[in-house]
Amino acid sequence: MKRKNFWHILIILVATVIASRDLFKPGYFPMHDDLQVGRLYEMELCFLDRQIPCRWVPDLGYSYGYPLFNYYPPFPYYLGMIFRFLGFSFVDSVKILFILGFLASTIFMYLLGKELWGEDGGLVSAILYLFVPYHSVDVYVRGAMNEFWAMAFLPGIFWSALLIVKEENNRNFRLWLSLFFSLLLLSHNLMTFLFAPAVTFFVLILVFFWKKNFFKKLIDFFLSGIFGLGLAAFFTLPVIFEKKYVHIETMLMGYFNYLAHYVPISKMLFTRFWGYGSSGWLQDAGMPFQVGFPHWPLAVLTFFSACILFFRKKIKFQDFIVFPFYFFLFTFSLFMVHLRSVFIWKILPLLSYLQFPWRFLTIVAFSASVLGGGIIFLLKSKRHQVFLSTSLMVLIVVLNFSFFRAEKIIKITDGEKLFSAKGWNKLQTDAIFDYLPIYAKAPPASPAPEKPEIETGEAQILEVMKGTDWYNFKTKVIQEARIQIPIYDFPGWKVWVNGELTRTTHDNHLGLITVNLLPGEYFIRAKLTNTPIRWIGNIVSLVSWLMLLILFKKVK
Repeated sequence: MKRKNFWHILIILVATVIASRDLFKPGYFPMHDDLQVGRLYEMELCFLDRQIPCRWVPDLGYSYGYPLFNYYPPFPYYLGMIFRFLGFSFVDSVKILFILGFLASTIFMYLLGKELWGEDGGLVSAILYLFVPYHSVDVYVRGAMNEFWAMAFLPGIFWSALLIVKEENNRNFRLWLSLFFSLLLLSHNLMTFLFAPAVTFFVLILVFFWKKNFFKKLIDFFLSGIFGLGLAAFFTLPVIFEKKYVHIETMLMGYFNYLAHYVPISKMLFTRFWGYGSSGWLQDAGMPFQVGFPHWPLAVLTFFSACILFFRKKIKFQDFIVFPFYFFLFTFSLFMVHLRSVFIWKILPLLSYLQFPWRFLTIVAFSASVLGGGIIFLLKSKRHQVFLSTSLMVLIVVLNFSFFRAEKIIKITDGEKLFSAKGWNKLQTDAIFDYLPIYAKAPPASPAPEKPEIETGEAQILEVMKGTDWYNFKTKVIQEARIQIPIYDFPGWKVWVNGELTRTTHDNHLGLITVNLLPGEYFIRAKLTNTPIRWIGNIVSLVSWLMLLILFKKVK
C-alpha cells in the first residue's frame, strides 16, 4: 500500500468516527422514524421462520400482520441481520448500520472524486460529503435509514458510470454499476426516481462530448441497468405490479402533501440553524435544511474558477465539461426544493410521491460535495494542492462538527425499546395506514385477538400456532360456523382445511380472512404463498445474483 493511500484511508476512518461519535455511546437516541429497531426485529423473525425474502411481518398492523417488506425497501435490514447473528443487540445493530452508512458514503465519494480530481481532490469531496449537514439530518434528526443508505450508493453509481465511459475494458465497472443500482432500488425506490435521470444525463454528456463509442457505451449502460433491475426484481416487481393491493393514498395526504414542505433559500444557504423538530408550514424552528458551509460557497467558487480557467485555455474541454454538469445539478436541485418550482411538481404528478421537496437536498449535497473537491484539481502546484486540501478538511470538520450529534442519548435496552408496553404499542401501530391491505377500510382500533373468532354458529378453537407468514389451528364445529382468522386478506394468502385448499372471503371492515365450515373437526392451515409476480421476481433475482457472483469471479 502506498504511504499516501494509507494516510487517506486513515483520514476517512477518523472522520467517520468523528461524524458518528454519538453512535458509539451506550443507549439509543430519539428520531422521527423511530421504527428502525422494530423493523430489524421483524426482519429477524422472518429469517428465523425461513421466510426469505421477507414480505409479511406478524406484529405490525396491530398484530394482524402486514406486507411491510413487499413494499418497504429491505436492504438495510438484510444487512443488519449480519450484526444480529454476530450477537449484537437490535439497538446496537441499528447504530452500526448508521456508522457503516457514513463510512460507505465517504469511501464511494472518495472513489468518484479521486477519478475526477485526483487523490487530494477526491479526499476533499469525500470529507465534504461525509460532513454535509443533510447527512446528519438523515441520521440524528429523521432516522431515515433507507434514504441515508441511498445517499451512500449515489457516488458509487456515478463512479462506476464514469469508468464505463473512460475505460474500454469496462466489464468490471458494468458489474459494479449493476450492483450499486440494485442496492439503490433495494434501499429507497423513490430516491431512484430522483437519481436515475441525473445519472442518465451525466452519462449522455460524457459519451457525447468525450466521443467515446456513443452507441456501444449506451448499450453498456442499458445492459447494466437491466441487470441491476434483475438483481432487485424480487422487490421491485411486486412494488410496481402489486401496489394496487394496499392503501397508498394516505402517503400523499395531510403532513405528507408536498405543498407543505418547500424551503426558502435563506434556510438552505444563509442559516446555521440546527434543530430536531419536524418540517411543515411557517416553521421558524423544526428541521434544519442548510446546504452547509463551506459546501455551497466552495461549489460556486469552484465552478466559476473552472469557467475562468477554461476560457483562458488553462484546462481542457474534456476536463471542464463535468464542472457545468455538477453545477447545473446543484442549482436545479436547489430550485426544486423552493416554492418557485411548484409548476414543475404540478406538471409531473409522480413527483408528489416524493412527499417532501427537500428530498432534493440529497442531490444538492452530492453535487456540492463533488464540485467542492474540484478546487484542488484546478491548482497546478502539488504543494498548493496538499496545503489547500488539508486546510479545507480541517475547516469542513470545524464548521460542521457540532451538527453531528444526537439530541440526547437514552439508556435503553432491547427489551425496553421493543417489549415495554409503550414500545410494543408503537411497533404495532405506528404508520399503520401505510401499506394497509386494500380490503381493510380502516386500521384496527385494538390489537388482534389471540385466536380466531366465531362470527356465526358455534365452534371451539384449539391449538393455535402461528409464525411470520403462516397460521395454524384446530377447530371443532358444533353448528355451521363462520370463522374469522385474525390476518388481513391479501393476495397470496391461502387456506387449507384438512389438507384441501378452500375458498375464503373477507369481511367489510378490516378485511380479515374468513372461512365457512360445516359441523365436524378440522385442522386449518393458512399460509402466504407467492403470487406469479413474486415467483417471477424471486427467480429473476436468484439467477441474477448467481450470474453476478460468477461474473465477478471471472473478472481479473
